[in-house]
Amino acid sequence: MAHFILIIPIRMLIKQKKDQVDVLEPKTAAEVTELINYIKKFKPTKIAIEAWTDWKANEKLKEYKEGKHRDQRDERYQLAMRLATELKINELYSIDANSMLDELVEKFGKTDSLYFKNMLKDYDFLNDDRISQQYNTFIKNTEPKNFKSLLDMFKYMNSKEYHQYEYGAYLTGDFKLRDHDGADLLALYWYNRNLRMFRKIQEIPKNSEDRILVIAGNGYATVFRQLFIMSPEYDYTEFSSLGSKK
Repeated sequence: MAHFILIIPIRMLIKQKKDQVDVLEPKTAAEVTELINYIKKFKPTKIAIEAWTDWKANEKLKEYKEGKHRDQRDERYQLAMRLATELKINELYSIDANSMLDELVEKFGKTDSLYFKNMLKDYDFLNDDRISQQYNTFIKNTEPKNFKSLLDMFKYMNSKEYHQYEYGAYLTGDFKLRDHDGADLLALYWYNRNLRMFRKIQEIPKNSEDRILVIAGNGYATVFRQLFIMSPEYDYTEFSSLGSKK
């Protein structure tokens, strides 16, 4: 049985807005190092990342090991490539995938666009009902400025409680769009995309001694948690449990 751990991306830390922080700023860079050292306690042997194959992750990893890309703020550099370099891992596995909805629209959109146009009407996640507003507040409260350090934030956002609450967001707002358009779109787009990415992870060569680290958006982690826990092939490792490992 392979071992799994799921973590969220550092993409939110790219300095774009006044309320975001910069991973290259000295104080935050020190917090990234603390986070890296914490993840190392898992002792990963393989790393999967949210990236398309044409992003050419392994070419970039080779360049990173030669000293390039160190100023990139993307989590694939700041976490995946740094960990791979320090742990002497030579390959990253790109697991991003299109959804079935993407393929259906591409295949039938030109001849049957009205069908998808009607289904997608108002599917914009801009809901002002009480529950949706509650989730908006919840997301705001998970901004980096509300935590002592990146590590504390990652522990919280990888917790079972956080994932359960965030998973519920899929079942509100646009999920209720018309009779079942919202439910069908969730299945065809978001949930299907998670399943396809999970299938790519299954294809990673592994043995019972491997420890596979997955670096992907936390929206995926809420679904991945369910898939990995239920799968007989994997032993899911809680992020918070690494604190007890030497």
